[in-house]
Amino acid sequence: MSELAFDPFNVIITGVGGQGNVLASRMLGNVMSQQGLNVTIGETFGASQRGGSVMSHLRISAKGTWSPQIPRGAAHVVVALEPIEAVRVLGEYGNPEVKVLVNTRSIYPVGCIAGETRYPSVEEIQGWVSSLSKKAWFIPATDEAVKLGAAILGNVMMMGALAGADLLPITRQTFEKTMAATLDKTRLEANMKAFDRGFSLAR
Repeated sequence: MSELAFDPFNVIITGVGGQGNVLASRMLGNVMSQQGLNVTIGETFGASQRGGSVMSHLRISAKGTWSPQIPRGAAHVVVALEPIEAVRVLGEYGNPEVKVLVNTRSIYPVGCIAGETRYPSVEEIQGWVSSLSKKAWFIPATDEAVKLGAAILGNVMMMGALAGADLLPITRQTFEKTMAATLDKTRLEANMKAFDRGFSLAR
């Protein structure tokens, strides 16, 4: 993809506290800015910083800046770092044309751990997400990131998947240049391995 399919292009990155959701939104915003696009970011946090729902709204435009809040039902892409959060966001911001990238590693809330509620099965979540979206990719980002040595690289892998799915004009060159501004050589290499793995998983 060489240009935005919509302007503004509305992206929601969602997950739970501790997954690097805010870092992922900044990462994507910086890459898009490096490519000459305007990016407005708005964030909402759940009741608890770690374990609570976290959602970042990114409005990406070649024409100008927009309010940080995406209107209800107007997301173009949802990137979910946690599966059930994809369902939660789609219920409010989804529409028949929305496309979704889902990290398949679940993080169980306290109620599920205590046995008070049941966490849905992988099959149930995949069925719901698929029925609420035009197209969905289910990416084992955390599992693959662990193989690379750091679970937190899962959010970088999801950015690679976003590029691999051809949903935004993200080039590897610009991603590497953006990351190189803040990372040393060793960490940059690890991040690029994660990006490349995510890219291939979405192909």
